[in-house]
Amino acid sequence: MERRRRAVLMRGAPVYGTLFDRVLTRVDPEAAHEAAFRAIRAGRPATARLLGRLPAGVRPVEAMGLRFAHPLGLAAGFDKNARGIDALAALGFGHVEVGTVTGRPQPGNPRPRLFRLPADHAVVNRMGFNNDGAAAVAERLARRAAGRVRHEGGGPEVVLGVNIGKTKVVPEEEAVDDYRLSTGLLAPHADYLVVNVSSPNTPGLRDLQAVEKLEPLLRAVRRRADEVVTQRRVPLLVKIAPDLSDEDVLAVADLAVAVGLDGVIATNTTISRDGLASDPAVVEAAGAGGLSGAPLHDRALAVTRMLRARVGPAMTLVGVGGISTPEQARARLEAGATLLQAYTAFVYGGPAWPRRLVRGLAKG
Repeated sequence: MERRRRAVLMRGAPVYGTLFDRVLTRVDPEAAHEAAFRAIRAGRPATARLLGRLPAGVRPVEAMGLRFAHPLGLAAGFDKNARGIDALAALGFGHVEVGTVTGRPQPGNPRPRLFRLPADHAVVNRMGFNNDGAAAVAERLARRAAGRVRHEGGGPEVVLGVNIGKTKVVPEEEAVDDYRLSTGLLAPHADYLVVNVSSPNTPGLRDLQAVEKLEPLLRAVRRRADEVVTQRRVPLLVKIAPDLSDEDVLAVADLAVAVGLDGVIATNTTISRDGLASDPAVVEAAGAGGLSGAPLHDRALAVTRMLRARVGPAMTLVGVGGISTPEQARARLEAGATLLQAYTAFVYGGPAWPRRLVRGLAKG
């Protein structure tokens, strides 16, 4: 089994594409995700050697007072509970964003809640922030940090982002306290912190993107992070939806500048189903939830360009949504993104995909 897994890793995209088309598409997507993630964690010791080193032309990125090995990171949602940060870094990601983590543990929405649309290279999810809760994730991150101190050289350096969201059972009027709870527990372990107010799968969450609600939330999280982490400043970002109107995107940009945020992540998943190539019956069967992958490309690119024009050159912008090729990655950077993230392209491209994309960027 180990020899077979190594062979698949080494041969790369063609083998993985066949495996995906003939096997993984016939397996429940969430079960396939869990199995793949277990394999990634189990294969960590040999992964970097098998996939090869990143080319010398890869340039690091300095942003938010942090040094990123290169622009590409893994978006929140893949590693919800901070179980495989270093294994994912070994695949070639320069930063890994864990979560979304909520103040209290929660099971998420009923299964099935994850669906593939292969004709669109897209995924629909209505996971509902299933996670172990901030206290459990904080403990796991503390153990990881202690282990890395004891075993220096245990893996490639990776910037760690922690994405926090609202617990489903917490009413909107108590949302600020819920985010403060998560911040207090998780900020000490994060290289940067992300406030997620843009998932479509927690009722009422996207309402918090309205500036009059978002401003007190962001200010409260900023204050709490500064209270619990005094020896350094933890950068704070907000993640927004592609479904915001242009006017609302610009309003969030103005708020980010006014509050002194370190960055904006653009964008989360969309509730739109416009322009899909998939059979309408397949789309209808997938049901409600956030759509990620290739269909987000154009809107996410436009939002990035809008944000950069509004916030100026200094603020960090993280471009995510529909990035699968080096050309698309370069286009997002040219539109104003400082860093990039991906998730769905990784699912469709396989374990060698991050290094392929970074190599492609280095050649550009």
